[in-house]
Amino acid sequence: MRVSARSITAIGRIVTGDEGLSPYRSGPRLVQLFNEYGANDTYGQGFPSRWQYAETRLNDLNDTPALGSLLAEVMDPREFMDTKLDVSAAIEYVNKRLRYDGFEVSIDNGLAKIRHLEGSTVECKHPFEGSVDEGHLFIEEQLQKCEQKIQDGDYDGAITNGRTLLEAVLSELEEKVNPNPVPYDGDLPKLYKRVQKLLNLDPARPDVVTPLKQVLSGLAGIVSGLSGISNRMGDRHARTYKPSRRHAVLVVDSAKTLMNFLFETYVTSTTAR
Repeated sequence: MRVSARSITAIGRIVTGDEGLSPYRSGPRLVQLFNEYGANDTYGQGFPSRWQYAETRLNDLNDTPALGSLLAEVMDPREFMDTKLDVSAAIEYVNKRLRYDGFEVSIDNGLAKIRHLEGSTVECKHPFEGSVDEGHLFIEEQLQKCEQKIQDGDYDGAITNGRTLLEAVLSELEEKVNPNPVPYDGDLPKLYKRVQKLLNLDPARPDVVTPLKQVLSGLAGIVSGLSGISNRMGDRHARTYKPSRRHAVLVVDSAKTLMNFLFETYVTSTTAR
């Protein structure tokens, strides 16, 4: 989480309580707070002014996940209990600045969360939109979860939903085209290859020109990559690599781009019949 100098100043005034919108924190309490996020300070003679100390430590945390965690703790509604202060006023004060950085504080199930205001960049609509079919509703649900989790900073969850979205799309298309679909066994690349052939997208076809053959072969590589990255970075299994926002956006946008192409191919093929 990286924010501007103006946002650091605003957050600092909420951390110290100097704006009168949040609980007051004395010098020792500020030291205790920032020591929980990596500092190793001691309060004593020669200690700088409270606001100066808070801004210095916030700048140290800028562009790290710890800044968002600290802000969420400071904005926790429980911090405002037994005071006459309203957490919504503090949130409004900070959000006026944070929104210029692409973030905002929100309260979700009673807890403060830091949301990224931008989701993925690829728009996606499927031809079954508006259908009440369970499979179609599931696809729509996965699309929404991908966006929401990117905004909420749940990047491993977004990666998992990106894979689940692709699984749902491929399974749905296989059922539409093949009257006797093969039961899905969890092997995503194998599922994709079956759908690829059903939609006449097999790069091995002799009538496919070389540049298109390379693109179609690349799509299979993307599916294999998405399958592998979801195992390494998603929340389906024990995670071996902590993903960042760019990883989540890459996975979700790749899944949605492939989904758009496959659905358009399906619609075109059914219209031509």
